[in-house]
Amino acid sequence: MALLLLGLALSALGGWCALAIYYAGHETVPYQTAAGAYAACFLLALIGLCQRRWRLRALLGAAVLFSAFLLWYQSIKPSNERDWQPDVAVLPYATIAGDQVTIHNIRNCDYRTQQDFDVAYYDKTFDLSKFQSVDLFAVYWMGPNIAHTLLSFGFDGGDYVAISIETRKEKGEAYSSIKGFFRQYELYYVVADERDVVRLRTNYRHDPPEEVHLYRLQASIDDARRVFLQYLQKINALKERPEFYNTLTTNCTTAIWMNAKVNADRVPMSWKILLSGRAPEYLYEQGRIDTSLPFPELQRLSLVNQRAQASDNAKDFSRRIRIGLPGMAITEGASNRPRVSRGG
Repeated sequence: MALLLLGLALSALGGWCALAIYYAGHETVPYQTAAGAYAACFLLALIGLCQRRWRLRALLGAAVLFSAFLLWYQSIKPSNERDWQPDVAVLPYATIAGDQVTIHNIRNCDYRTQQDFDVAYYDKTFDLSKFQSVDLFAVYWMGPNIAHTLLSFGFDGGDYVAISIETRKEKGEAYSSIKGFFRQYELYYVVADERDVVRLRTNYRHDPPEEVHLYRLQASIDDARRVFLQYLQKINALKERPEFYNTLTTNCTTAIWMNAKVNADRVPMSWKILLSGRAPEYLYEQGRIDTSLPFPELQRLSLVNQRAQASDNAKDFSRRIRIGLPGMAITEGASNRPRVSRGG
């Protein structure tokens, strides 16, 4: 049993090293060759593990190989200086003076198609004393288990700012979940108008089409405000010190959970957070979204695609997509059991 577990560990390490080398070279021949050589060496170590006389040498050889890999892998550093795609080329940041928070470079692209758009940005000052709500968008395109999630923070007067945690892609680069494990993308917080980041998904992405669900979260104003400020601190930190995105540990959903660490009563970690499409259902089970309806019914009513398509470029896009949605109102203070109210 010990040899079997050791063999599985060697196989996993060899596969990890080979894939990391392969993707680091953007699939060029020299890196493909190096990846193949590493895989072959670990395969030899695995064979040696099966022979008593070669077992120690095989383990020592694998240890040397893995140590050399780690030295190289740690030399890969994130950067803010690359030839970025235009929709992620500008970094947002925030300045805070008391209750007045000014967010710079809020994205508001004007889309004609998913690939054809004009990039635009604006700055806006928000009053923390007028903080009102936090909503969760869950975006599905490949079944019920995988979704892109993002938060939108609301203020009195119908002002919303959406923050979507994504990969920062270079020109000509496409997203790959596998590449996301191997330091191939920088972490990027898209700070955007909902007419940009939501409408892009409801109105302009058709291959495949995306279903966008909107849930009003249950939280106290104090707790929600702390999460909002934590987001802004992270955004400012990334402007100074870039970080890598990771498909498992630092993705759109796990990063929301990490930012929520500022509150002692955040939901516990669950496989439903790792399996991001199940996150809304998990929040429902934890009482963090409206529980007055069965979850399948709530999920059906939360779909906003038709509202978004009808509203398109309306200035009150955010208000229109919320009309009639069931939800919970954020309450004053930091109580554990906020009041529940109906309506959008």
